[in-house]
Amino acid sequence: MLDADKQFEMTGLTLPPVPEPKGLYKPCLIEGNRLLLSGHGPLQSDKSMIIGRIGKDMTPEEGKLAARQVGLAMLATIRANLGSFNRIKRVIKILGMVNCVPEFERHPFIINGCSELFAEVWGTDNGVGVRSAVGFGSLPDNIPVEIEAEFELI
Repeated sequence: MLDADKQFEMTGLTLPPVPEPKGLYKPCLIEGNRLLLSGHGPLQSDKSMIIGRIGKDMTPEEGKLAARQVGLAMLATIRANLGSFNRIKRVIKILGMVNCVPEFERHPFIINGCSELFAEVWGTDNGVGVRSAVGFGSLPDNIPVEIEAEFELI
């Protein structure tokens, strides 16, 4: 079986601080053998958020990197609450929301930034689940990407 903790170490990436809720909700909830994560934004190591609208303030490539940063923030929440990525059996679903201009049509490309990270950590069989990638006219604090996810626990 794949060691997800070692797989993450091999990426050479570092986790940002664990995101704090900006409202009345739980960022993480365990229900039976499911882990649900509320929407996360692109939190950076200095606790600032990447901001901007794709197609206006940032390129699709920058948006994809922002989605990867969201994935890292989600991993920070997982590690803080579960202690190990190895407690995740598989990614079930990702919902990716993209803050973009109305003409933008490459939402899946943006959300691949997170999906590719999860595939690196848990492998292509267990790190890739079902997914939706949709465009929005705005997101909180003008972040470019917000992602929520559901995982199956071991």
